[in-house]
Amino acid sequence: MSTQQTAPRDDTLWRRVVRELADDLAVDAHARDRAGETPLDEVERLQEAGLPAFLTAADPALSGGHGADLRTACSAVRELSAADSSVGELLAHHYALSWTSRFLAGPGGRAAGTFPRLDARTAAEGWLLAGATEPVPPGAASAAAAGAATASGLTLTRVDRGGWLLDGRRAFDSAVTVADRLVVAARPAGTGDLLVVLVDPAHPGVSAEAAADRVGQRLTGAGTVSFDHVPVPRARVLGRLPADEHTVAPFTTLAPLVLRLLLVHVALGIAEGALAEARDVNRSAAPEHGRAPEDGVRAHALPDQGDDPYLLLSYGELATAAHTAAAVAERATDALAGGLRAGWSLGVEERADLAVLVAAAETVTGRAAVRLTSRILELVDGAPPAAPGAGGGGPGFDRFWRNARALTARTRPSHRLRDIGDHYLNGTHARLARSA
Repeated sequence: MSTQQTAPRDDTLWRRVVRELADDLAVDAHARDRAGETPLDEVERLQEAGLPAFLTAADPALSGGHGADLRTACSAVRELSAADSSVGELLAHHYALSWTSRFLAGPGGRAAGTFPRLDARTAAEGWLLAGATEPVPPGAASAAAAGAATASGLTLTRVDRGGWLLDGRRAFDSAVTVADRLVVAARPAGTGDLLVVLVDPAHPGVSAEAAADRVGQRLTGAGTVSFDHVPVPRARVLGRLPADEHTVAPFTTLAPLVLRLLLVHVALGIAEGALAEARDVNRSAAPEHGRAPEDGVRAHALPDQGDDPYLLLSYGELATAAHTAAAVAERATDALAGGLRAGWSLGVEERADLAVLVAAAETVTGRAAVRLTSRILELVDGAPPAAPGAGGGGPGFDRFWRNARALTARTRPSHRLRDIGDHYLNGTHARLARSA
């Protein structure tokens, strides 16, 4: 899938590139969602814009750096998600995975056996990454493959000539049907540790099955991947995750937090996109000043006065909820960006504080996205679309609600709140290391 390209560098340039791509995706978002095809067209648009290369972890040690920092990545994911949240989620996973070799390299700076660090290689090649570095939860399948057979995880078998053979089957939430490279965690036989490895999905031993009949987030390229004796040279081993979590450096444990925070911005983008599109629909439904509405068209608001108090109240409440979620998400983003800058000097307590902020952002944003997208279905009911092809109150806006539900169903707010409370009351933070 990858093509050689130049990623945008200048701050003004990347903002324009993201905005133009978001506008392009918004034009046919409803139609593409209904079709639910493999996101080949979406990835082609991303590649043409240079965003997979740009949305990799920035490396200040290299001249000019590579890719984007966390704040920039979150901003881009949020804006794209307002237009098409599947594309936003796809890029969220890609960005988080681009940090993999850095998280696993150790204080020495480079993982043994790793060819040019994954972030630099990804930026240079314009790869789109997919996969997961977290172990499969016991007895649970990934939300990406609802209805599919439960994946038991991946295993590695050492071969005499060096390297490993990768076998197994696992479901993933994003991009496995369109990715250029897969980053996956597998367990060597006879050990509880995990090795994180890089795999070319074009190898004949790799086969991907797209997730079918998804409620929402239909265009992420989610699915289940099978690995059948896939060779993994030692140079493709990105690092090791010890089974004993107490031996893992706090900086390494930021990996799941980065992904969780990026998905917060996907949810925030869904909420903001739905709110903005509903506003445009309600504005277009207002009659011109001094004219009665045409037959069959309900006037949701009047120009200037906008004197429907219930509509104004509803938009006031929803806009406030969106602003609140944005404030919580941005605070967590600033804090986690600081944690990434701290690197290997990050302490256990500092990491726990970051986890609390991310968990709070997940809870507030997830609830706001679901409530807001549900309420908007009522506000636009009966109103005509704001523009041809934009969809109307039924099928055009239900995608926001479905996407919000599908995205937020992967986390349990009650668990997050319990963990936050335990940390606040008792200073406990062990459970906050969990990714789900």
